[in-house]
Order: sequence, then C-alpha cells, then structure tokens
Amino acid sequence: MAQTTEHEEQPVRFTYADAMTDPAFYVPLAKAAENAGYHSFAVADSICYPEVSDSTYPYTPDGSREFLENKPFVETFILTMAMAAATERIRFTPFVLKLPIRPPVLVAKQASSLAYMSGGRLSLGVGLSPWPEDFEVMGVPFARRGKRMNEAMEIIKGLTTGEYFEYHGEIYDVPSIKINPVPAQPIPLLVGGHSDAALRRAVRLGDGWMHAGGPPAEFDALLTRLNEIRKEEGKENDPFEIHAISGEAFTVDGVRRLEDKGVTDVIVGFRLPYQLELDQQPLAEKIAALEGFAEHIIAKCG
Repeated sequence: MAQTTEHEEQPVRFTYADAMTDPAFYVPLAKAAENAGYHSFAVADSICYPEVSDSTYPYTPDGSREFLENKPFVETFILTMAMAAATERIRFTPFVLKLPIRPPVLVAKQASSLAYMSGGRLSLGVGLSPWPEDFEVMGVPFARRGKRMNEAMEIIKGLTTGEYFEYHGEIYDVPSIKINPVPAQPIPLLVGGHSDAALRRAVRLGDGWMHAGGPPAEFDALLTRLNEIRKEEGKENDPFEIHAISGEAFTVDGVRRLEDKGVTDVIVGFRLPYQLELDQQPLAEKIAALEGFAEHIIAKCG
C-alpha cells in the first residue's frame, strides 16, 4: 500500500466511531467510511470485564460501567490490521489504547509493524485505564501509572524511529535495541484524558490530544487550559492535533466553530455508546448514517 502523507494546512478532518458492535461489521464499515470521505476510523480498546468491581467510569453521568458487559471487543491491533488490509486510504486511530498496562517495547513493535503494513495509516491514541482491574490482570502495578505512561510514550517514540535506542528510567530499563521494519513517517502519538496531567502529557510528549466528550462549557475550559500549557511549554506554535467529540459537529456552521477553536479532527458516531443492551442496528443502517453525514457535512466542509 502507498505511504500516505499529511499536510500542515488543511480543513478539519472527520473520524468515524462505532464500537461494541458486531465484529463482522467493522471491515465493511471501514470500507464505507473510506469511500464516503472520512479521514480516520476510531478503534476502541478493552481488555476484559471483571465479574466483581467497585470501579467507576469517568465518562458516564453516574460512573456506571455496566454498559461494557457482554459487548464484543476485538483486540485493538488485530482489528485495526484487519480493517487496514481491506482499505487503502483511511487512517486508524485507537481511541484510546490503554498504554501503561502493556509492555512498551511490545507496543512499539506492534504499532510500527501495523503502521508499516498499512502504508503509514496509524495514529496511536493512548491513555490511562481508569480501572485497577486492568492493571491487576496484566500484572502491572496501579501505583505510579502516570509515570509509567510517560516513560512508555518515550520508549515508543524512540524505538519507532528504527534507530538503536536505549532507555533508563524509574519504571523501565531498556538496553540499546532496534526494531525493524518501521514506517517511513513517525507515528503520531495522541493522548486521551481530561485531567490536567493528561493535557500536559499531550503537550510535552504527544503530537495531539483526544477529547472524550462532555458538556460544551467543559470542552471550552479544557481547550483554554490546553492552550495555556502549550504556551507554558513554549510549544504554542508547534503542530498539534486536537481530536474532539462535539454536538456541534452535526452542522456545517458548528464544524466551522470547532475549527475556529483549533479542532483539527472531529469524531462522530451515530448511536449512543453507553446503552446497556447489545447493539441491534443493522449494518445497512450504519452505512446509511455515515454516508448521510458525509453527504450533508463532510462534502461541504472541504
């Protein structure tokens, strides 16, 4: 597959998101999204669902995580490669990979292999898992997970250059090693999370930030803080991606307002992801919804 290229000056781009649906739907959805003009396809990540837990989910009103039970999640890199093999242009963006529960050298190998095999069509969204159970089942301490995340990002950035790289941190110690093959262009690292630490991590170590949704006033406050941190770090003029979920994305004027706020990528989906029942929407309806949005919004925002 040909190597794709990015342009610094371009209109807002669109990412299609649908998770916890019939796994057989993903490849045809990826093909349909590519044909309709979407720039990227968001890929969800989940390791397991514990039988007993008192953890809460930060993005539902009551903190409930019951919507995840019995929902199908194909492993993120495997699903992405399946969709990439069936497409030619559309990018894929894990939203977000729970990075600190995984060995960073292995993630670097998986990500570089996937990016190489797809012609550079991977943007790696990463974040912290909010649930101690994910760390427990993977044999990773929950404590110092933020530091673990930071070091893992540094290791991935170093190893995916294709040069010899070594790392000696507080959490990880990696001797001088090289991985091959790696993609021709660096893999963008995008950081998810709404905490101040996540925003700072995105600016210091990442190439962009991924917004997980919420009230408009909260989003504006997060953008303000993000811009403050970029100035504090002396990076206000550096290229930086902002991927956002917003109700404003469903009108052309709303997309323009998001663009004016600095949003580079709009994430859209066409059903509520937090419903307890299994997704029963037919594939044909899903494709019709993404095509309708492309006709009425994407085509007018180029």
